[in-house]
Amino acid sequence: MINEEIRFKQVLLIGADGFQFGEKSSQEANRIAKEQGFDLVCVAPTAKPPVCKLMDYSKFRYEQQRKAREAKKHQKIVEVKEIRMTAVIDTHDFETKLKSANKFLEKGNKLKVTVRLPYRAGQALVEQGKEVLNNFLAGCTELGELENKITHDGRFLSMVLNPTKK
Repeated sequence: MINEEIRFKQVLLIGADGFQFGEKSSQEANRIAKEQGFDLVCVAPTAKPPVCKLMDYSKFRYEQQRKAREAKKHQKIVEVKEIRMTAVIDTHDFETKLKSANKFLEKGNKLKVTVRLPYRAGQALVEQGKEVLNNFLAGCTELGELENKITHDGRFLSMVLNPTKK
């Protein structure tokens, strides 16, 4: 809330330089703000009494937007790519999937590797699927590291790889 939008009976008024005016009525605080050429901005509306500060609101808003843009520039967006295989995958198909996985990890993306099992997969097929995932992990050791152990959810065996820090 700024200027005339502030309708509290009493506010604690702080000057632009940090000087405390004390408790004032909102009308008197607005008058002081206009005399000094500043905007009256409510910085803590839930306090008892609400705290208002004298400041150049447009300059304050510009600086907040600039800080937000800077923060957005420096954040890194991590994508999660997924590679799906079956427990009985051929060697050439496996190598092709491994190459694409290494490309994803080089770019800095997380990688979820999933092995899909048939509906009534026996324990032997589950073990074979885990072996495929372990071989896949061995092929990605230079560029990726295992985030957590291999999980078995229903028909799927999966693991997540993080790119290694450079």
